[in-house]
Formats: sequence, C-alpha cells, structure tokens
Amino acid sequence: MKAIALAMLLAMLAGFVLSHAMGNQGVWAWVSAFCEAATVGALADWFAVVALFRHPLGLPIPHTAIIPRNKARIADSLAAFVRDHFLEPQTLLAKLEVFDPAAKLGDWLSRPEQSRRLAQLARGWALQALDLLDERAVREAIQAFVIARLRNWNAAATAGDVLGLLTADGRHQALLDEALRRLGAYLDDEAVKQRASGLLVKHARKEWPRLVGTVDFVKPIEGIADNLADRIARALLDELNEILSQPEHPLRRDYEQWLQDYVQRLRRDPALAARVEAIKQNLIGHESVQEYVRGLWDQIHASLRRDLENGDGVLARHLEQSLAGLGQALARDDALREAINQHVLGGAEKLALRLRGGVTDYIAQTVKAWDERHLVEQLELSVGRDLQYIRFNGTLVGGLIGLILHAVIVLLDRTPPL
Repeated sequence: MKAIALAMLLAMLAGFVLSHAMGNQGVWAWVSAFCEAATVGALADWFAVVALFRHPLGLPIPHTAIIPRNKARIADSLAAFVRDHFLEPQTLLAKLEVFDPAAKLGDWLSRPEQSRRLAQLARGWALQALDLLDERAVREAIQAFVIARLRNWNAAATAGDVLGLLTADGRHQALLDEALRRLGAYLDDEAVKQRASGLLVKHARKEWPRLVGTVDFVKPIEGIADNLADRIARALLDELNEILSQPEHPLRRDYEQWLQDYVQRLRRDPALAARVEAIKQNLIGHESVQEYVRGLWDQIHASLRRDLENGDGVLARHLEQSLAGLGQALARDDALREAINQHVLGGAEKLALRLRGGVTDYIAQTVKAWDERHLVEQLELSVGRDLQYIRFNGTLVGGLIGLILHAVIVLLDRTPPL
C-alpha cells in the first residue's frame, strides 16, 4: 500500500514536470494544475500519516510522532476505557443476569457425557495432586497429628461415656443376658464337664493323696468327680436360669450398681483416670502402634490411587452421580437456580470491584512498558492499510481541487472587465 501511494506521488511529479516541458499550454495546463495540486495533497497527507507514528524524515518537527510521544496518555485512556466499559459492575451484572448462569450450568451438567467428562477431569487433577505431594512430609504430618490427638484424648472420660451409653435403655442388661446364655451353653457342654472333672481329680490327688487312695477302695474317685462336676454344672445352670428369668434378681441389682459406680469413677476419680491414661500412653508408645500410624498414609495413598486410576471407581462414580444430580436439581428447582444466580451475581460484583483498580493499573503499566518502536510497528500493521488510503484520497482530491482552481482562473481571465 505504501508502494502504491509512493507510485502515485511519483506519477504526479512526472506529470507536473512533463506538462511544464510541453509548454504548459492547452491541455497541458490542465494536466499541470492537476498534477501540481495532487503532489501537494499527497505530500501533505504523507506528512500527516507519518507524523502519527514518527518524525517525518527523522526531523524533530513539533507535534509529530504523536503516538509514541503520547504513549503514557494512550495507556491511561485505554485502561480507563476497559475499566468503564468492561468492568463496570452494573453493566457486567446486567449481562450475567440475562445469561442465567445457573440454568446454563444445569443444562450442561444434565448431559451424561458432560458430567462424565467433568468427573474424569477432576479424577485426573486428583491423580496429579497425589503425584505432587511430598509423601514423607505428609506421612510425618499425619503421624504427628494422630499421635498428638491420641495423647490429648481423655480415654477415661470416653470410656465413661461409652459405658453410659451401654447402660441407657437397659442395653447393659441385654449384654448381661447374652453373656449368661453363652456361659450356660459353655457349662452344659459335656467336654467342659469332663475337663472340670479331671481338674477336680487332679487337685484331690495332689492335696489329699491318702484320702483319695482310701476312697478309691470304696468307689473310683473319677466317678465321684464326674458326678460332682455334673452337679456343680447343673447348680450353676439353675442359678443362671433364675437370674435370666428374674429382672429384679439381686445379681442384676449388684451388676447395675457396680456399673453405675464404675462409670462415675471413670468420669470423676482422678486415680482411676490416671491409671487409664497411663495404659493409653503405654499403648501409644508401643512400636507396633507407631508403625501402624506411620503406615496410615501409605494405605490411604494406595487406596486413593487405585480408585482414581479406575475410571469406574467409587470416587469417579460418586462424583459423576453428584454432578448429574446437581444438573437435574438445577433444571427443576427454580429456587435453587435463583439462589445460585444471586451468589454468582454477588461474587461477580465483588470480583469486578476488586479487579477494576488492579486491571486498570496492569493495562496502563503494560502499555507504558512496551517498546515505542514495537508499539508503532504493531499499530501500523493494524491500521496502516487504511491510513494509506488517506494518501490516495489526498492525491486525488488535491488534483481535483487543482482542476477546479485552474478552471476558476481560466474563467476569470476570459471575463471582460467592467
């Protein structure tokens, strides 16, 4: 485009020289007038176009190189324009309100492929996050956290609370009944009776060997022991059945009182609490417990990785179902959409207000930091084509004005004086 404009200027200069060489008479006078005025117009518009971007011919003529000289003002004006037309809160909120972001989000999430894609994307992010974690630091942090929480845990009070829950609504009596039934089944077992009989014989032979020897002449001691073990078992079973059948049995009352007293002691007795605390601290300091705590992160990490690497894992399915459910809820729940839109609008307003100053300063500083030559080159590439049309028009308009002026002069020369 510059070459075409320059060619037009050279053509006008050639026409001007040629018309003078031909005597500048007749039609050549008209050619001369056109070419002379066109040359002036082309040079004037060339000067105007060049003066926007640089000093013409490198001469520091006042009021030239307008854009580089006013770069700071242009930067401030551009930043203010963006601030007032793009980050003005009311304008932004009006556009967002018409857009209805909650409805658009619900429609997008309601499509199975979109919720699945978003879930898979989140799964990839989670895997990358796992890879970025410093496992040693996480392991040490988890160990320190768990051990600290265990050491600060009031085990006696917790035990008291647990036993208190067990005594609520007669649960402790149900527990006692089950224990008594199991004990009864154990005592009624023939193998248990045989072991009890054997223990009786063994103890009798050890403590009273002569008496046992004498009794053996009358009746074998084993038979006596079997009969005694069976009688003891039956007596115990009768006692257990009596306890099970009587809600107010003395043993139940004693058990109830003992349990209530022990719960209160766990909550209020410093000596018992100290013994429980000592047991807890010894357990925490045991190497097997420490090793287990250290391995918690390895188990968590491995479990998370296995599940995340599986496209149909529990986490992926749960996230996909949650996203799809959110989309369906947004589609049918007007109140939910309105609430989300209000949150979005409120957040956008706060964000716009917070960003206005920062974005304005950033745009202004960025433009001011641009190299002037680079700025001029970019602007010329963006609008230079249209600027060259100014030179084209200046050449043609100047030539036409030259023709008009020459016609006026010819007309005046032919008009007789008054």
